[in-house]
Amino acid sequence: MDRLAELRREVARERRVAAWRQRLRGLLPEARVGLVLAPVAIVLPVVVLLRGATFLYLRLGWPTWGAIAGAGGGALGLLTVYAALLSKRLTGKSRVRFVATWIAAPLVIAYCAHALLFLSRVNAKTEDVRGYYRSLHPTLRLAASTFMILDDRLVVTDIARTPGDYTAMGLPVYDSSLHYRHADGYVHAVDLRTIGRGAVRNWLTEQYFRALGFRTLRHVGTADHLHVSLPATR
Repeated sequence: MDRLAELRREVARERRVAAWRQRLRGLLPEARVGLVLAPVAIVLPVVVLLRGATFLYLRLGWPTWGAIAGAGGGALGLLTVYAALLSKRLTGKSRVRFVATWIAAPLVIAYCAHALLFLSRVNAKTEDVRGYYRSLHPTLRLAASTFMILDDRLVVTDIARTPGDYTAMGLPVYDSSLHYRHADGYVHAVDLRTIGRGAVRNWLTEQYFRALGFRTLRHVGTADHLHVSLPATR
């Protein structure tokens, strides 16, 4: 009897192992597809947030924070779909409300809060520049902060200016400079360091901001830099 029971347990064990192997073989094609789609899935919510904010602000004329909230809602919705599909796959239940409230929303809020409020010392030319960071238009802050995740050596060299700053630098005074604070209370331009970064890196930086809907201009002024701006719509 003991020998028969042992044989039965061994057969059951082999069947379980065979079932797991079969299941893993079935998951391999999905895993391959996942490896291909994962980068797109990660990047897409960020694109929706950044490009959506500039689109709503520039093309549809939404107010600054309304545009960010709308774009953030789009990113939140996309993340909720991702999390619900994953929950459905793992547990059999989508749990949409739960994942939206406790996963997607905290991710979007934390990401935006960090991008809007924090500029590292290593990414600012001076403490004065760092101090002006929150005066920069929020959509520019979101875009610049996101790029710093990709390139942590990006340095902000200038944000806010006054007419006296142009005089001190020996430059003509521009009455409509986007480095001034505008009626909405924000500066609409930021200068980024280009010296020592290499032609390819500088080109990629410029294309990134252009793709998001910002204007870019490579000019020298007092020093070679990339000028990134957002038109003031009101």
